[in-house]
Amino acid sequence: MYMKNSVIAGITILVLIAGVIIAGCTGTQEPSASPAANPTVPSTAAATTVATIVQQPSFALGDSYLQKPYTFSSEKDDYIEQFVVADPSWGIDFKITPLNDNPQYCWFTMDVTNVNTNQVDHYGYGRTFSFEKEQMFPMYTTGSYRIEMKGNRVKVDVTVAKRNP
Repeated sequence: MYMKNSVIAGITILVLIAGVIIAGCTGTQEPSASPAANPTVPSTAAATTVATIVQQPSFALGDSYLQKPYTFSSEKDDYIEQFVVADPSWGIDFKITPLNDNPQYCWFTMDVTNVNTNQVDHYGYGRTFSFEKEQMFPMYTTGSYRIEMKGNRVKVDVTVAKRNP
């Protein structure tokens, strides 16, 4: 009986150590700017959770193919823009300003279609997309493009431009 408990305790400790290593908690780390809103309380179970943070790409934009603000007051608002991209190094940037205090009513979608190949990329804010208010996406293919945008209770500043080196 004592041997069985020792084996279980040893396995539990190994799982916890592996979880700490996987989570990256063994190095020296700067404290974050803001403390966690809901600190977790350790449980007696030997389970670990690893959070993944997706970092937005960062780049500078140059000459614009499209630079315009759009306001979406209701779910029926729909905008379509078309342009031709001559440089394979370009990107899309949009900045969201919610027009309602309740985030469940504020959303935005952008479907970017390469007219030559009919390939569609989907981006957005809210609902099934991130609630990140500024998003940048690098693009790599020249051609004719159509952007269809829909939203509700948001103002969106859209920039489509060449990427600066």
